[in-house]
Amino acid sequence: MFSGRGFNIDTLNVAPTHDATLSRITVVLKGDDSSLDLCIKQLRKLINVVDVTDFKEGQAVSRELVLVKVKADAKTRSEIMQICDIFRAKIVNVGHSEVIVEATGDEGKVAAFLGLLEPFGIIELARTGQLALKR
Repeated sequence: MFSGRGFNIDTLNVAPTHDATLSRITVVLKGDDSSLDLCIKQLRKLINVVDVTDFKEGQAVSRELVLVKVKADAKTRSEIMQICDIFRAKIVNVGHSEVIVEATGDEGKVAAFLGLLEPFGIIELARTGQLALKR
């Protein structure tokens, strides 16, 4: 539905909700108001869609989770730990030559965190995309 109408998805997340019969799909799209309105109307026409909510900037609390595996030796591990402290990130696994770090925040915070880890050598990463709840 999205690509056929020229919509480019920035992030997509699907997860169960408190109601076991429903899943929440969070889609982040960028576009002009008329394009986004068209997308919302098309989504509302789908049979299995219960609700569609358009969050304008500032109307929702949004967060993203990233797991990132970074090269870390004896010399760089303490510096990586300092960066983690600044961003309130957690080291969730320590290997001989790498660490896996978990960080959450808005899109800008996650991007800044990854930017500081980049010089150490990012081996692999996984991101959830944005999750949001109305304020």
